[in-house]
Amino acid sequence: MNRNLICFLFALAPVSMFANGSLSADDSSSLAVKPNVLWIVGENLKLDLGCYGAENVRTPHLDNLAKNGVRYTRVFSTSPVCAPSRSAFFVGMYQTTTDMHNMRSHRSDGYRLPEGVRPLTHRLKDVGYFTANIKTIGDEVVGSGKLDLNFVEEGKLYDSSRWEDLKSNQPFFAQVNTLEAEYDIYDRQTWRQPRVEWKGEKTHEKIATEENVTPPPYYPDHPVVKQEWARYLNSVSGMDRSIGKILSQLKVDGLSDNTIVMFFGDNGRIEPRGIHWCYDTGLHVPMIIHWPANFPEPDGYRAGTVNEQVVSLIDLTPTTLGFAGITPPLGMQGRKFMGAELPPPRKYAFSARDRIDETVNRIRSVRGERYHYIKNYYPDRHFTSLNRYKEKCFPIKPLMRKLMAEGKLTGAPAELMAPTVAPEQLFDTWNDPHEIKNLAESDLPEHQAALLQMRQALNLWIVETNDRGNFPEPPEVVAPFEKEMHDWFGTPAWYQK
Repeated sequence: MNRNLICFLFALAPVSMFANGSLSADDSSSLAVKPNVLWIVGENLKLDLGCYGAENVRTPHLDNLAKNGVRYTRVFSTSPVCAPSRSAFFVGMYQTTTDMHNMRSHRSDGYRLPEGVRPLTHRLKDVGYFTANIKTIGDEVVGSGKLDLNFVEEGKLYDSSRWEDLKSNQPFFAQVNTLEAEYDIYDRQTWRQPRVEWKGEKTHEKIATEENVTPPPYYPDHPVVKQEWARYLNSVSGMDRSIGKILSQLKVDGLSDNTIVMFFGDNGRIEPRGIHWCYDTGLHVPMIIHWPANFPEPDGYRAGTVNEQVVSLIDLTPTTLGFAGITPPLGMQGRKFMGAELPPPRKYAFSARDRIDETVNRIRSVRGERYHYIKNYYPDRHFTSLNRYKEKCFPIKPLMRKLMAEGKLTGAPAELMAPTVAPEQLFDTWNDPHEIKNLAESDLPEHQAALLQMRQALNLWIVETNDRGNFPEPPEVVAPFEKEMHDWFGTPAWYQK
């Protein structure tokens, strides 16, 4: 890997900054006791919570967290799928800069993070934090323990997986990865199942039903679509119930008043046009932050408010470091959005999709307050492209193939099933929240101005961040994923290589 740009950026910072975590008078460092930090990472979510106005879900615990904290409305993941996104926000760097942009890459090739790039937990441990990736509270499983990082050679990342270890090891940084909303696929026998269940589906309350949901208009009006939409929403309600247990235990253990709680989604919604794709459905995630009573509120925080600034998930990293009294190193691409000495807010959030499983693609996204620009480098590789996980787990996709073949799709669903997509897409998310009407060819001056500005911003970002998507993986790296996905999910009968 060409490390020149990364090494140059990090050479700007003193070596001791990386070795010692660089304590400063930042944020809470002047306090004798540092705050605990709890990350609750929601799987595969868009803004489908009651506090965001979602219907047919029951999310009282997150709604209450938002009522007493700050709810963010414009937070975007750097990738529409878990491993690249998590790899990015765990180090505060774009996955495209660090060569971690392809799904589940570098698991067995000896890859090491570039010089100066370190896992968040290592930086926190340098200043005395105990770290935990929580799976259980007592005998109850509350977290998946998921890592799914595209780096595996950096040593031990966490000290524990048990909630019971937190109280006697403060300050702590704890992460809980929710079990919902996710398909139950990790026995790797998914190809045997007629229909893949949602994780915990049998225990979820049936708040959403086929009769009361309204799926997005880019899907056909069909019972299967409504059933899957209801299952997803019920999974979100199930997630909130689990989070309620976590927040309750935090209070029972006397930790609430010393613990910053940060809830956010790791990538967008688990739907066919959601994860894997750079529409808002794949990138737009919820975030709620609650500040503890025993620490002074930092700059950028006011309880009970809504924050509409553009935030990237990689901004979590320097912001969390700031809470621990650590000055983020020069060269870290994430920006603090809360705490002392805040930089100017972002104008744009940048995101990227590259190979996911066996499916090779390259898409880049620029998201502002209103407009969303998408660059499709392979217009012939869009929604109908083969991805065995999607074909097996998401019944809506094979349904749409069948309806399309029968001539029963019209409008937005038929357009989604077209064999190609426009090389450039521009959406006005204020007037077109489902991102159906592409304005890239619009003659209106405001649309052309947005297109040109965002196109230029993307071109500059690609150069400044040394986007590794310019260099495709060799075929011998991609080939094993095709076999793995076939063995896991099977191959649909229509596919002929």
